[in-house]
This record gives sequence, C-alpha cells and structure tokens, in this order.
Amino acid sequence: MKKIFINEEPWQTRVAIMDEEKLQNIYFWSHAGTVLEKAFYQALVTKVLPGIQTAFVDIGQEKSGFLHISEIDRELAINRMSESFGSFESTEKKESDRRPHQASDIAKILKEGELLLVQVSKEPVNEKGAKLTTCFTLPGRFIVLMPTIPRIGISKKIDNREERNRLRDLVLSNLPEGMGAIIRTCSENRAEREILQDIKFLLNIWNTILEKQKTAEVGQQIHQDIDLALQVVRDHLDNDVEEVVVDSKDMQKRLVTFVKEIAPEFSDKIKLYTGKTPLFDKHNIESQIKDSLKSKVELRSGGSIVIEATEAMTVVDVNTGRFIGRSNMEETIFKTNMEAAEEVTRQLKIRNIGGLIVIDFIDMSSGSNKQKLFRFFEKTLKEQDKFQSVLLKISEFGLVQMTRKRSGKTLIKELTDTCKTCAGAGVIPSVRAESYALLRHLKQELLQNKVKGNISIKLSPEGFDYISTVEYDTLFNFEKELGGKITLIREKSLPIGSFEIEQE
Repeated sequence: MKKIFINEEPWQTRVAIMDEEKLQNIYFWSHAGTVLEKAFYQALVTKVLPGIQTAFVDIGQEKSGFLHISEIDRELAINRMSESFGSFESTEKKESDRRPHQASDIAKILKEGELLLVQVSKEPVNEKGAKLTTCFTLPGRFIVLMPTIPRIGISKKIDNREERNRLRDLVLSNLPEGMGAIIRTCSENRAEREILQDIKFLLNIWNTILEKQKTAEVGQQIHQDIDLALQVVRDHLDNDVEEVVVDSKDMQKRLVTFVKEIAPEFSDKIKLYTGKTPLFDKHNIESQIKDSLKSKVELRSGGSIVIEATEAMTVVDVNTGRFIGRSNMEETIFKTNMEAAEEVTRQLKIRNIGGLIVIDFIDMSSGSNKQKLFRFFEKTLKEQDKFQSVLLKISEFGLVQMTRKRSGKTLIKELTDTCKTCAGAGVIPSVRAESYALLRHLKQELLQNKVKGNISIKLSPEGFDYISTVEYDTLFNFEKELGGKITLIREKSLPIGSFEIEQE
C-alpha cells in the first residue's frame, strides 16, 4: 500500500509518496519563492516573431515568457485569422477547412501591444523565460477542464469500454459548448453526482478568472492552483493510499477540511505525526532522497543503472555488475534488464526527468526476451507513472528511446547548484595537470622578464606537495634563470589549480 508523507516547515513544504517503504515521488515547494507553473496571468504581447512563430509576452517576471503558435488554442487562432481577412461570407463548403491552415502565421493572430490571458505551462529554465499557453487547463479531482478546447480525453488506464462511454457522455452533456475535459483515472466507477460536482467547481473557477481578467493589470497573477500538499492529495489520494501522514497540526486541519470537500470517504486517512524523530528520517526518506542524487543506482540482484543528464537528453546505462545468474548469460541479462526497467521507471519519477531519454539495456540475443522487456517496461510506465511517455521499440543495439512529459525542476536542479570548481563538468583537473599549468605560466613570466629576483608562489596544499617533491629540479632550474629564490607557500584557501605569484 502507498503512503503519503508531508513535512511542513515555515520555509518549505515537502511531500513524499512511498510504496512498500520505497520512495516513489518527492515534491518540494519553497514558501519564499513564486511558483509560476499552472498560474494564469494578464499578459502583454511585447514582440511577435513570425520567423520562429513565437511571441514574447510580459507576465510581470524578470524574463518575458514565450508563446509558440502551437500553444495558441484553435478557436482563438481561427477567430483572429478571420478578423485579419475581414468579414465575408462564403458559399464554399470547404471554407472552414481552410481556416486552420491559415492560422499558421502568428503575425495574423497576435499583435504587439495587445492584452492576452495566458497560463504558464512550464517554469523558466536557465536563460529561457516561462513557456506559456492559451490552451488552458484547470485540474480537478475527477476531470481536468479545458475551457478553450472542445475535446474529451479519457485516461488509458480506464479499460472498460462501457465505463469509458458512460464517463464521456456524462462529461460531454454537462459542459458548455466549446469546452472539453480530460477524464482522470480516479473517475472510474464514480457516481454521477461526484463528477458533476467537480465540473461545477471548475466552471466556477473559470468564470472567476474571466471576471478578474477584465480589471487586471499587466503582469498580474489572476489565478494560481492550490498549494503543493493539497495538489498531491487531490491527485494521488485513492483506494491504493493507506494513509496521509503530516507533521503539522495546522496542515492536518487544512487537509481534513479539503478532503472532506473533495473525497469525504478518505478523510479518516489523514493522520498527525507527533514523534520526536523528524518524519522524513523516521521513514528513511531523507537517505533515499540523497541516494537519488547519485548517478549510480544499485539493483537488488547486484546489477546497476547509471543515469547521466546532458542538455539534450538523459542517458541511462544498465550493467549486470556482480549478478551472474543461475543458469546462463541470457537469463542473467534478461533478469537484470527486467529489474532495471522497473527501477528506471521509479527513478524517472523521483528525479522528475523529462524530455528525451535513451536507455541502454544490456543487449540480448533472444528476440522473444526483447519483446517481453519492452512490453513490461511499457506496462510499468503506464501503471506507475502519471506523466505521459512515448516509447520506441528496442533497437538492435538494445537501446530504448522515449520521451516523458516535463514538469517543474528536476531533482538535481531542485537540490544542487553548479560546482564552482568544476563549473558543472563533474570533474576537476588533476593535481599534476594543474601543477604543469603553473610551471608553464611561470616559464612564460620568466621569458618575458615579468618577474625578477626573489618571488613567492601561493598555491593549494595538493599543488605544493606535488611541485615541492616531484618537480623540485624544475624549480631549481627556474631559480637559476631568475637569479633569485622561489618560495612556495601552502595556502589552504586556494583550490587546486589556483595560484598567486608575488614579487618580493
């Protein structure tokens, strides 16, 4: 059974989802920062670039957000295109079919200086501003309302055809014209009253957003989703969750009130933790978070996976390690790959890895085993991961290429900063290489007569030890050219590779 643990501090909220004592998801929310994702803003179009079909939009943040034409809802695009061509009547039956094609020019849809309601679909990343959309979504417990997209989607995890039809007809008949929704997995077999209540709740939010926009200033946040703890409970609390444990009495009261409103049958699952040992330490969550920052993950069988991220993609390498199997190499490889597939799914969730992902499974000679592995991996992702992913078949080299929806920061971005010494490379130059760099620099100084007489060199303890022992003869020769004395000074505050030369 799953359990949800919520650690509430004045500075941060953390929510962990555990299954059989193993961490499955971890979420963070800083009380000092501003969460942009899913928020609605009154925006100002500042620049339209037809060449890249993108508009830059002021939402009151340090960096302008960007709105690509693919993120503009179809109805808005068609209406704007019609306005740009003027009002006219057409007797041609296919006129409406041509309008979506005309909408490919963003300059005919958006104009610089106009106000626009937008929603943040992705947080700013590095030098990029927030990614914006007008294809709005409002998540509820049973459905996700799409107020500008007239389409009904149903969770693939709802397999029963009759139930899918029931839910589709129910939602479709109770939505205003021009709106759509995504029917969530937890809506399966729910009473009509519960789903209609969810629709009414979301429609009220949408109408409030439209009213606020009428008087909002540029850059003003019009609506934000509920805070992190409530979001996770709304999205994950179901029959599979044994309990929700929280270490704050105030948060417990809020959760009980919230759950009584959206799912009263689960309100008794909200428990208050009062132990002296911190909640995340008590359940071994802190140590599992730290382990998830490591590139290497050990498997139960003795094999391992290594996860490395680049700007373009994330690469996962599967290794057998010390697992040798009981019968033959093919069995060993197959079992390691199957275990790795399950662990990769878990790690993608914990580390919040999205975008392009390449998994290098150990190559197998059996075509049947390859198919079993692929089907198992696909099934595991579908059942255990709420984020959408797309997989390509295993290549002849044992590679699986996949994409996974991005949302928020990765765990690495959330909990680490770029190393000032290695500048994110993950390695630092060797003591020998940096010592040689110092000697080359000193030689150049001597050749250009920039130093004369006695000099002192401050350098790291590691550099001091290497040069004073291994390259002592080199220093002696430099002293002859210098006509003076070279004094090495061990400076603990200097990192490897740094040095300071001073003329005495």
